[in-house]
Amino acid sequence: RLDDAFADAVLLIAGAGGRLVVTGLGKAGLVGQKIAATFSSTGTPAFVLHPVEALHGDLGMVQPGDVVLALSNSGQTEELRRTLAALKQVDCPSIIITGRGESSCARLCDVVLEFGRVPEACPLGLAPSSSTTAMLVLGDALALTVMFQKDVRREQYARFHPAGELGRSLLRVHEIMRSGDNCPMIGPDHTIRDYISVIRRAAEKSPARASGAVAVVDERGKLVGFFTDGDLRRLIDVEERPARASIEQ
Repeated sequence: RLDDAFADAVLLIAGAGGRLVVTGLGKAGLVGQKIAATFSSTGTPAFVLHPVEALHGDLGMVQPGDVVLALSNSGQTEELRRTLAALKQVDCPSIIITGRGESSCARLCDVVLEFGRVPEACPLGLAPSSSTTAMLVLGDALALTVMFQKDVRREQYARFHPAGELGRSLLRVHEIMRSGDNCPMIGPDHTIRDYISVIRRAAEKSPARASGAVAVVDERGKLVGFFTDGDLRRLIDVEERPARASIEQ
C-alpha cells in the first residue's frame, strides 16, 4: 500500500544525517540483510542490527541521527518490540515494514508501511514466503526511491561497484588505459631482442601492470601498430633467428 507513509519514509531516510539501521528476526532479518546491502550500494550507508544482540549490548552501534527500518510480518515479535522500545531512548526515528499496522511493533514506530495480510505460498500456509517477498519489494522500492531523491549519479554508483561484470561495465577509459611508463613503446626498425628488453624493463618498473604487448610508433611518435607476445610466438615458428628480426618484419 503506497500512500503518504511511503513518501514520509523516503524523506526520513534521504534527509537523515546518519545511517540506516535495518533490524528484523528470522526470515525477515535475512530479507533485511539484502535491503541493507541495496541501500549501501545506492548511496545510503546501512547496516543490520540483530534484535537479540541489540538487547545484549549492540544497541551501542546506533547513534542519534540514524534511522531505524524494522521488518516483521506479524509485528508482534517480542525481541523486535523490546529493541524498538529501547531505541526510543537513542532519539532516532523508526520505520516498520509489516503486514499488520495495528501491531505492538508498529505502534512503536514513527512511520508504518503496511503491506497487509497476505497468504503464504507455502503448502501449509506457514513458512514465510509471500510476506518476505512483499517486504523485499517494499524495501527495494524504498532504496531506489531514496536513491532518486538523493540524485545519485552513475559516477557515484560506480564507486561502490569496482569489481565484477557490473564494475567493468561502469569503468571509464582513463581508468584502464596505459600511459607513460605503463605503455611501453618501440620503433618498427627495432629487433625482437629490443622488444624483449623493453617488455622486461616495463615489468620491472610496474610488476602489477606487466604488459604482454608494446605500441609500435614511428619517428614522429605516431602509433603504427602493436606487437604482442602472440606475435613473438608465431615469429619463432617461422624464423631461424627470431631475436635478430625487426618488428616491421
